[in-house]
Amino acid sequence: MTGPVIDEQTKTACWEARADLVVLGTGVAGLTAAIRAQELGLRVLVVTKAAVEDGNTRWAQGGVAVVMEDQHDEGDSVARHVDDTLTAGAGLCDPDAVGAILADGPRAVSWLRSAGARFDPGASGLLARTREGGHSAFRVIHAGGDATGAEVERTLVAEATGRRLPVLERHIAVDALRTPRGDVAGVTVLDPEGRPGVLRAPAVLLATGGMGQLYQATSNPEIATGDGVALGLRAGAVAADLEFVQFHPTVLYTPGARGRCPLVTEAVRGEGAVLVDGAGASVMQGVHPLGDLAPRDVVSGAITRRLASAPGGIDDHVFLDATGVPGFAKRFPTVFAACRAIGVDPARDPIPVTPAAHFACGGIVAGTDGRTGVAGLYAAGEVARTGLHGANRLASNSLLEGLVTGRTAAEAVAADLAAGLLADPKQASAPAWGRLRMAERDALQRAMSRYAAIGRDAEGLAVAGAVLDLSTSDGPPRTHADVENASLTLVAQALLAAAARRTESRGCHVRADHPGRDDVAWQRSQLIRLNPSGQPVLADPVCTEEVA
Repeated sequence: MTGPVIDEQTKTACWEARADLVVLGTGVAGLTAAIRAQELGLRVLVVTKAAVEDGNTRWAQGGVAVVMEDQHDEGDSVARHVDDTLTAGAGLCDPDAVGAILADGPRAVSWLRSAGARFDPGASGLLARTREGGHSAFRVIHAGGDATGAEVERTLVAEATGRRLPVLERHIAVDALRTPRGDVAGVTVLDPEGRPGVLRAPAVLLATGGMGQLYQATSNPEIATGDGVALGLRAGAVAADLEFVQFHPTVLYTPGARGRCPLVTEAVRGEGAVLVDGAGASVMQGVHPLGDLAPRDVVSGAITRRLASAPGGIDDHVFLDATGVPGFAKRFPTVFAACRAIGVDPARDPIPVTPAAHFACGGIVAGTDGRTGVAGLYAAGEVARTGLHGANRLASNSLLEGLVTGRTAAEAVAADLAAGLLADPKQASAPAWGRLRMAERDALQRAMSRYAAIGRDAEGLAVAGAVLDLSTSDGPPRTHADVENASLTLVAQALLAAAARRTESRGCHVRADHPGRDDVAWQRSQLIRLNPSGQPVLADPVCTEEVA
């Protein structure tokens, strides 16, 4: 890191640092990539806007979906896992990406276990496995009962700490540095006090997670504000499938809840719990062949439709009856503690649950190697659209994706550096600390929750867009909250544009005014980019294979 310099646009002191690779994010994808890049001899600098262990990974409860050669259900295979993923993705997955990521899963899990991750043991010395929605076999391994994400994050943080990986905590990335040719060669950041800084590197990896804070209620932490997608779009990359936001069917319901809500893992239903409405009737009976273990979009939609009729006088939540699940407190200690905190004993009481924003199936278009359409810019994890998830993510595929693509992205960076394909960071000019469009967050979240959540229609999407326009102002990003609000605003505008144009219902995208799935016109993804004025616009729609 050099001494302070003067930014001529703002006349304020700023600082500068250099690396071979800047990794934005310390979740499963970011830390896996950083560790692998260091193994390959790269100088790595990791940036996180919170503490190193904060983020969405540690909140993941269900587990890691993987078919390992020496322990799996009879007849299960990677091919069956692929089939289940393609089915959940509702026609928009890239089969090649699905096959590549899932086939690499056993190696990724073996590496994680060698780094110290402890998964729950089952019978005969094998790992315990459970089944979740959309899976045709018991193939989800877990840790701490329902604390898999916490164990994955603990392992990766310990490995990174042991390797003395440099991490800038409580720094937020603002914009990419770009060369005259348009290559990415670093990022601008704000430090914890809001002082601007410049990080120069020939490669930047986006691993910033999701965008759950677009909505009032979400399973995501407060830092999930879509920063990576916004930065990638402003850097010239394209995004796809942003209209597909998965709502987890079962987060713990508390009246008037805002922000991150405790998750009730799908594995609870995998162990035999059933959804019932306020009148005690089954929610999923006759809805889908898999019943309570149907894909998440199906279950969330069924709950939403059931609540419209307010059975038993209840129109904002249903119940998960887990009273028949033996040893609930030991198998699901995290869920049990959250339930007891609101006075519910799962052994005796049905658990009040409701759908909430959970996972972004779309993001910055990237290959399974993390490469995007912009030289020097890479993406891995939830921020990336690799083609694995399509229109709806299969349960517990996300941790696996982060482990696999984090590693392959680091290897792609090392290969591109060795081949001389990346720009010299000295050629990049630090951009002026200009103005960004920022909507008032509460107004944005209320509009998105009301008009762009599970049930959507043309009129509501237009209303949400109008609310954004009326509540948006331009200004320089002086604080972390300013950067987050600008990210939420840009991503919300892009999502609304894609959702309005997709006149069908598919996967996580449900249009009340277009309830049918249209494979003739809409079995394809939509690309989104920024126009010269910085507004998100839809590119000509192309087939899935062309955007993977």
